Order: sequence, then C-alpha cells, then structure tokens
Amino acid sequence: MSALRLRTTAEPGWPEFLADRARTARDPRLARFLAAGTADPATPIRDVPLVAVDMETTGLDPARHGIVSIGLVPFTLEAIPLAARRYWVVRPHQPLTGESVAFHHITHSDIERAPDLDEVLDDILAVLAGRVAVVHYRAIEREFLDATVKERLGEGLRFPLIDTMELEARLHRASAAARLRRLVGQRPVSLRLGDTRARYGLPPYQGHHALIDALATAELLQAQVATHHGPATAVGDLWC
Repeated sequence: MSALRLRTTAEPGWPEFLADRARTARDPRLARFLAAGTADPATPIRDVPLVAVDMETTGLDPARHGIVSIGLVPFTLEAIPLAARRYWVVRPHQPLTGESVAFHHITHSDIERAPDLDEVLDDILAVLAGRVAVVHYRAIEREFLDATVKERLGEGLRFPLIDTMELEARLHRASAAARLRRLVGQRPVSLRLGDTRARYGLPPYQGHHALIDALATAELLQAQVATHHGPATAVGDLWC
C-alpha cells in the first residue's frame, strides 16, 4: 500500500498537493499543468481520463542519467485512441553509453538532431494535464521526469501515478500465496512488463521503445482492472 493511502484524513492528498504547487510554481508551464489538477480520489476509475507514460533513459540513476525518449498514450478503460499518441526523442544533458544504445537503439546521431526536453515540455504537459498517468515501475518515470525538470527549471514535477507493476506486486508479492512460494524456495513471480502481460493473455510486443511500452502499459491496466478490480474502483485505491 502506498504512503499516500496511509495518510490521515487531516493530511493533504494529491488534489490538494497539486493545487498548492500551482500557487507557488514559478514556471508558467508548470503552473498551468498543476492548475489542471487531478481527479477526486473517490472517482471511479472508469470515469478518469488516463495517459500511459513510458521513457527510455541513458541509465537507471536519475542523478547521473537522462531521458532520451518519451511516449504518451491517452486512454480510458474503454478505448485507446492511437491517433492521440505522442512520441519524442529528446537530447539529454548526460552522454549516451554503449550499453544504453544497445538497450533502446537511440543513437548519438538521433539525439544530436533531437530537442532538449525543455523545448517540448509544454507539449508533454499539455497531454498529461488533467489525466492520471499510468506507468510500469514508477521509479523510472516519476523520478526521471522530476529530476530532469528540476535540472532545467529549478523546481520539480510530481503528480499521482498508477503503477501497473505495483498493482501486480500486491497480488503476487504481498499475498499469502506469494509468502508460501518464498517459504518453499520458489522464485517470485516476474513483474516485468512482458511477463505480466502474458499472464493476462496479452500479446508480446517489442520492448524498450517508449511509445510501444506506453501502449503495452495502457492495455495492461485495462486487463488488471477488468480481472481484479472493476470499473467502479476508486482511483485513489490505485494511484500512488
């Protein structure tokens, strides 16, 4: 269970946090995004506009590595309108490594022609505004976007996320069955995006492309809600 859901009712939640940050944000792009707010935590997930987010990076440490591509796929539980998808290759301040190029296939020549994230931030925030972001493993998308924006603007960017990996971990890492598996020495269930999709009968996609992985994450959340939660589930029970 996330820290936000452990707060007392006297402590602010995400809507209050975003409203407060909108009043203090110095950059007008951040202020507009934050002022759009987010859903009331009690809103059924079926009524919440969503956007799947995925990023490819030069490494795994947001303090030392940077974003090289971002994919956004707006969707709802009912549909994924692919015409609304957006994708950017961006130029990081940090150098590419041979390992990262082999991983996501974005090369030095690709980023030499690419804009800095600051140049496309308004477009990115326009897609995110008013929607609840959905990711698979928030330590990448949340931490890298916050660190990258803070590096450029001097102020960070935090907002609620639904983490499909965390939802799966609740089922397979915190359950009685998972504890029994550990007791008998069995390996834990994989939470990787492709392996998780396979458990729901979703088709395999080529991984490590931000737009394809964002689409894969959107489909996964639809399957998770349909199988384990239901469309009336409050968004506040899913986000973190």
